[in-house]
Amino acid sequence: MGISHYLRTPQTLLLASLTLLSVTNCFAQGFEGYYRNPALHDNTIVFAAEGDLWKVALSGGMAQRLTTHAEDENFPVISPDGKTIAFSASYEGPIEVYTMPMEGGLPVRWTYERDASYTNTWTPNGAVVYHTRAYSKVPDNQLVSIDIKTKEKKRVPLAQASEATYDASGKTLYFVRPAYHRNVTKRYKGGTARQIYKFTEGTQEAVKLTTDYLGESHHPMWFNGRVYFISDRDGMMNIWSMTENGEDLQQHTNHKDFDVRAASISNGNLVYQKAADLWHYDLNTKSDKKITIKLVSDLDQLRQKWDDNPSQYITSVHPDPAGEHIVITARGRIFVAPVKSGRFVSFTEQKGVRYRDAVFSHDGENIYALSDQTGEFEFVRMPANGQGEEKKLTGDGSLLRFGGTPSMDGKYMAYNDLENNLYVLNLASGTSTKISTNQEGIGTFSWSPDNTWLAFVQVASNTMAQIKVYNVKTGDLFDLTTDRANSTDPQWSPDGKFIYFLSDRSFTSLVGSPWGPRQPEPYFDASEKIYHVALKKGTRSPFRENDELVTDDTKAEPSAKTDKKKKDSDAGDKETITVNIDREGIQERIMEVPVAAGNYAALQVTDKALYLMASDTGVKAKSHLSFVSIGNEDIALKTMAKDINGFELAGKGANLLLSKDSKIYMVDAGTSEISDLSKHQVNLSNWKFPIVPREDWKQIFTDAWRMERDYFYDKNMHGVDWDAMHAKYLPLVDRVTTRNELSDLIGRFVGELSALHTSVRGGDERTDDADIGVATLGALFSRSEPKMGFVIDYIYKADPDYPDEKSPLDDPYLDVRVGDVITHVNGKNALTALDMGELIRNQAGKQVRLTVMRGSTSRDIIVKPISNAYNLRYRDWEYGNRLKVEEKGDQDIGYLHLRAMGSNDISQFYREFYPVFNKSGLIVDVRYNFGGNIDSFVLEKLLRKAWMYWKGRSGEAFWNMPYAFRGHIVVLVNENTYSDGEAFADGFKKLGLGTTIGTRTWGGEIWLDSSNRLSDNGLARAPMLGVYSEDGEWIIEGHGFEPDIVVDNLPHATFNGEDAQLNAAIEFLKKQIKEDPREVPAPPAYPDKSFDNNRN
Repeated sequence: MGISHYLRTPQTLLLASLTLLSVTNCFAQGFEGYYRNPALHDNTIVFAAEGDLWKVALSGGMAQRLTTHAEDENFPVISPDGKTIAFSASYEGPIEVYTMPMEGGLPVRWTYERDASYTNTWTPNGAVVYHTRAYSKVPDNQLVSIDIKTKEKKRVPLAQASEATYDASGKTLYFVRPAYHRNVTKRYKGGTARQIYKFTEGTQEAVKLTTDYLGESHHPMWFNGRVYFISDRDGMMNIWSMTENGEDLQQHTNHKDFDVRAASISNGNLVYQKAADLWHYDLNTKSDKKITIKLVSDLDQLRQKWDDNPSQYITSVHPDPAGEHIVITARGRIFVAPVKSGRFVSFTEQKGVRYRDAVFSHDGENIYALSDQTGEFEFVRMPANGQGEEKKLTGDGSLLRFGGTPSMDGKYMAYNDLENNLYVLNLASGTSTKISTNQEGIGTFSWSPDNTWLAFVQVASNTMAQIKVYNVKTGDLFDLTTDRANSTDPQWSPDGKFIYFLSDRSFTSLVGSPWGPRQPEPYFDASEKIYHVALKKGTRSPFRENDELVTDDTKAEPSAKTDKKKKDSDAGDKETITVNIDREGIQERIMEVPVAAGNYAALQVTDKALYLMASDTGVKAKSHLSFVSIGNEDIALKTMAKDINGFELAGKGANLLLSKDSKIYMVDAGTSEISDLSKHQVNLSNWKFPIVPREDWKQIFTDAWRMERDYFYDKNMHGVDWDAMHAKYLPLVDRVTTRNELSDLIGRFVGELSALHTSVRGGDERTDDADIGVATLGALFSRSEPKMGFVIDYIYKADPDYPDEKSPLDDPYLDVRVGDVITHVNGKNALTALDMGELIRNQAGKQVRLTVMRGSTSRDIIVKPISNAYNLRYRDWEYGNRLKVEEKGDQDIGYLHLRAMGSNDISQFYREFYPVFNKSGLIVDVRYNFGGNIDSFVLEKLLRKAWMYWKGRSGEAFWNMPYAFRGHIVVLVNENTYSDGEAFADGFKKLGLGTTIGTRTWGGEIWLDSSNRLSDNGLARAPMLGVYSEDGEWIIEGHGFEPDIVVDNLPHATFNGEDAQLNAAIEFLKKQIKEDPREVPAPPAYPDKSFDNNRN
């Protein structure tokens, strides 16, 4: 009663009112987000932030949210009348084009392209223009317009175009080619640098306007007789302009800190993105200023959330010595899980910290891991039961290092780092001692039973993996194996008598000679054998068969010194093993374990058995946990568990940790097959943990910066002050509200290195998980109300030798032709849909009934749509090129195209090269080649030379080397030849194999892999291996490969079916063949070996 009365006093009511007013005002003031891709119309801006679209006045202020879907909306453009917004979104899986009223409302879907569709602009008469690859036979963008009143869809007649804008008449289009290369590099001047072109209806060809600069010019915006655009001509992206003919270049902004990004223009005002803000440039006053914009939002993507599928983020799992617990590293956090029952321990209280590679200590009482709490990854120790403080063990981190292997006495830990150095860490002093002798590669390492010796794998200068042994007390180091074969996985026997290892010393090829279809090459299967070496002279192998000189006493004679020390009554007697090694002649004491060679890996040893992974041979081969019992009776490799991903022996040797299909199992380290693995599964079904996104994102930002520093091929970071870049961009993390925005920001500082192969993508992005696929009938259609359906304009064609690649409508049984009209789909009137794709959503692989009209006759057919037309379109282009080459080349020139340089493309090369190896000319087309790593393989085939010929009584002569190409070769390249495609072209040219034709290529020649994953599986790629030539110059990177003969496929002519580059290659080869036909030499006259009495 008294308290209630107190709350009602006038003074407290006034105080409460003021407090409420203060909080309300604070909320009403909003916050600053991360603003991107503005669209301007008169005094209204629409932009993307927090994964949604927002609207605000040009003067700034509080923005109004327009969309709320879980998927991102982006790339808004406003209609000429200002009433409608067009944008791109992935509401049902594919990125498609939508519109909505400026004042808000239900979005309307306009495309069903399957390939991503990105809005560009509106035409002056109110059609939405977007770019997509859906209508291009090659992976390149084309422009498409949709009249939202008539629903008419038209392709702009340009083969390669994006980022479009129109002049006031709607007759002249300004666009960019090539398309954005999707790398974040800055100050880029390679062959794929965007340039601005102009195309006017009725003219013969598009005209390049930005002829003065090799670097990037993009996002053209027409206004009042000038073309405004973004370019880094002064080293930073700024706003520039030129006349409609590309003259009178002017710079309008002069930012020196952050690049100008996307921009939009309307009525003398220009809005653009810089850093996390939008800026306003007034064309009349020639002044710019930041637009102060605030958002009011519940910041849904910044809320704490619980990850209910943490297994997808697991980076390591290890057992404790007793096999009773496992330690999991997942999403930069550490967890200890009981194998059977017990408490689940989470080490998640350290905010904004990433842990890596957690392992148990020798006794299972502690966890050792790497932590980046200090800004560098340092080894730390924490109690395994979660009760106690974390202790830092090292303080000298300056490079990414990997998790360690503790010795079983708890004194040392061996670990390696990113630069292929191997260290032994003294856990008491925190001092690391480098023990490796080169930086070519480190493999498996293991401790001896007495913890005095460390056996490890080091790659020799000839690339062979070699086993070395190091003594931690004396510092002695010696080679256990030579560098004549790859020797891996060294493991000590528990009694200290032997080291076991695997080595690829079995050379059994499944191919015995080069004779046969497509010039078969040796393929070595079952290359690995199991070996062991006696550490002391005279030690008998446990696999050696019994003989009359062997007694039980001699078999039991120890070769390692064994002491017995009395322990306390609880411990009883325990052997203390001291490992002594006779180094002299040790390589001569290497013996095979008498089992057949196989595809072996990951050897582990107990006193009972050898355990390893054994893989099958062939396509979709599986790997199995196998074992060999130690002894000289019934010596055989047997299967313990089938089809598993990997395993690890627990420290005491009594248990094995297995992984299979993202599940974890703990089994006894026995010598029999496991009948039901499911009974041994570690239950992780209730494993969840909370994530605070902003804390996570700050760690991810710094982690990406640090990994870029550690992985980048140049320690000097191309001269960039890398610490300064971190300091410059880190404050912007506080503006980020989505994981996608974080990737965008990371890309900004990664791009400062001015290197290619630097895309940033992935991570824990919000999604609604909807994925309603748009199937395809493998044809092009046009919607026609007069013809009451969708007219078939074109059916994609593929090589008839491979009918499995044909379009669903390219079936003679169905008898469907160009010009036929599909009037109904599954009984539904086709014209109720905007696009044929709308009618066959979610129908891939299912029977669909089509009503087909030809003339006045209609009939029904059943067809199965496929999920995507990308391969159909591409195969049509490749097959069409081949037919064109064969026709124009008088059947004397072969053609093959490589889409990339990966495993699938090896198959493509074999499929297409060997049928034409005996032609007089060959075109190897690597345009639109996305790279890979098989350049040396293809070059090797083309390097083969004929040096002798065979001729029998019948048939044509043939030559050795088999399938050597004797004719003339041309390689085609273009601005979309990437990475290993460029390396192939450069090697082809330098090795003198022929002539290259086309345009300058992308320019990405610092090689890499994608191992530098962030904690949420996102990726900020770091180029790792620079490429230079024999004359000591870095090659290709940032500039591209220059072909011998420059020929450009201009956009309008190419749209109309011309391929100037291919035509040039055909004509060039025809001329070479005429001048140097390289016919097979005729056989000489047969010798006369007659003698006087046997001559005819």
